[in-house]
Order: sequence, then C-alpha cells, then structure tokens
Amino acid sequence: MTYLIIRFSTIGNVAMTVPVVASLSRHYPNDHFIVASKKDLSAMFAMMPNVTYHEVDNHLDWHGVFDLWKELRDQVDAVIDLQNVRRTRVFDFLMRLSGKRVTRIRYGRIRKHLITVWGIGHKQLRTEFDRYRKTFRRAGLDTDTEFTALPVNKTAAKEVKNLFGDKNGKWIGVAPFAKSRSNMLPYRVTKDIIETLSKDEHTHVFLFGAGTIECEMLRQWATVFPRTTSVAGIIPLAQELELMRQLDAMICMDSANQHLSGLVGLRAISVWCATHPMIGFAGWKQNPKDVIQRNDLRCRPCSCHGTNHCRYGNYACRDINSETIIQRLYE
Repeated sequence: MTYLIIRFSTIGNVAMTVPVVASLSRHYPNDHFIVASKKDLSAMFAMMPNVTYHEVDNHLDWHGVFDLWKELRDQVDAVIDLQNVRRTRVFDFLMRLSGKRVTRIRYGRIRKHLITVWGIGHKQLRTEFDRYRKTFRRAGLDTDTEFTALPVNKTAAKEVKNLFGDKNGKWIGVAPFAKSRSNMLPYRVTKDIIETLSKDEHTHVFLFGAGTIECEMLRQWATVFPRTTSVAGIIPLAQELELMRQLDAMICMDSANQHLSGLVGLRAISVWCATHPMIGFAGWKQNPKDVIQRNDLRCRPCSCHGTNHCRYGNYACRDINSETIIQRLYE
C-alpha cells in the first residue's frame, strides 16, 4: 500500500514526525510512504528507503489544495492527516470522495487552550510523538520508540569535514533564536553565553539560526568572538544535521533546533520561556534535566508555540541568567 502523510507547519513540527515515520519505514518495508511537507526539509527523510518526500508550497492556498489532490489521488491508497486544519480537511474530503481511507490526528487543542489561556489543569499532556503514534495506530499501523538517530548521510558528512576540518576539542552549538519574542532569551544573555564559551581555547562554538536579520546578527557575533563560526543560512539542512552529529552539546530555545538535535542523537540544553514541556513539545528522548525554565511563575505557560505579547508587559519568563545555562552545560 501507499500512504500519504501530511504535515506542514513549522520545521520543528515536521521534525517531530521523523522518529515515527522512521519506525513505520522499518516495520512496513513493503509499503510506500509519501510525506507531503514544506520545501527544503527532505533531508530529514532522505535516508529512509521506502519514504518519498513531496514538497508543498509553504503558503498552500485553496488552489494548491485542489492541485495536490489532482496530483496524488491516483498515487495513494490512504491518507494520514497530521495537520488537521481547514485546508487539509478539504483535501481529506476530496480524498474520501476518491475512495481513499483518511485518518486525521486529534490534537487536544481544548486542553492546551485551557492551560495556556485560563491556567486550568496544569499537568503533562500527551506528547506530539504519542499523538502521531496514536493516529497511525488508528490507521492500522504499529510503531515503536526505538529510534535513536538518523543514518549518517555520507555525502553531507564529507562536505562538513571539508568545510570545518577534523574535530579538535569540544564543539558546542548555540541556537539563540525562535519565531516569537517570548521564546527567546534577551540578546545580552545570549552574548554572555557565546562570550563565555569562546574564551575556552579548547572549545569551538557554532551558531545556528534562520531568517535574514538573525543570520546577519549571528554573522556579526562570529566576527567578534574567537573560535566562533556562524552556519546560519550558509549550509543546507543535510549538512546542518551532520554538523550537529559532530557536536558535544547544543544550547537552544524551545525551537526547531531542539528537535533537529534529537534526530541525530545530540543532547540539547533547551531554554523554555513562555512555553512549557508539559504541553507536549519536548524533543525526542531529551533529558528532562536539560530543560532550563522558570518554575516560579504562575503565568507560565501562556502559549503553546510562543507569542510576541506578554499579558504583564515584562516578559519575566525570559529572565534567565547565562550562568545557569553554562553551569548545566558543564555538568
């Protein structure tokens, strides 16, 4: 059978599907899986023999929905919708009219809304990985949790070695940015972290990020601090993953790099500001002790994915000093 798996959204959300899709690939070697997702993310699925990546426009409009249906309706036998928004529901309806079986994820948005908006029911929710696995189970597909890391992409690994040479000492990654202000540390704290790490002559710091403004800022920091290299916007995703595989640790926000680290078995020290791991977006098999957050604020979490607004105007959740993060790294 051929299954179509739909998941657009952010890089981090797409990355969270990888351990589950990898499990499907191993359990059902005679079936074919098509992953329909955003452009430039195919590297996460490239090493799975029976998985094909289908690029979809990042801003899929209604015409794009119909075009996608026309393109794939004769290629697949069943659809697994891990997005569950209005556009994919229309797509699901069209697929059902074409005689395809459709299974749609249940996100539990009401419970998340109660916690983040009303502060009701502060307890650990089902993780996104568990939600994905449950959706596949309803579609008749079993998965496991044995995934540890993606296979090495030998071509990308060779290119990384050509760019950065052989590893000497410690390599530490720092990914200081996120899509929302509430998910990022203040710039001064980030600079303190990079400055402290770069003072160690046996440590090389690699800066990760995306976006025009962020890439330029990281490039400037890389010129200021010794033994610091910015790879933001310079190397493709396949090489980023192989570079992460060489790192000893990653310091990141609750962002895509936390999840990309999990795909190569890299330990990540993740900083959570407005968001909280209880909502279910923690990285794959990351150590809970490596989560840095303020547990003394009753207003947390105030968002599932981050926000550019603070109800009190002070963004107290971002008040985390660099010493706490550095100490956890050395521990």
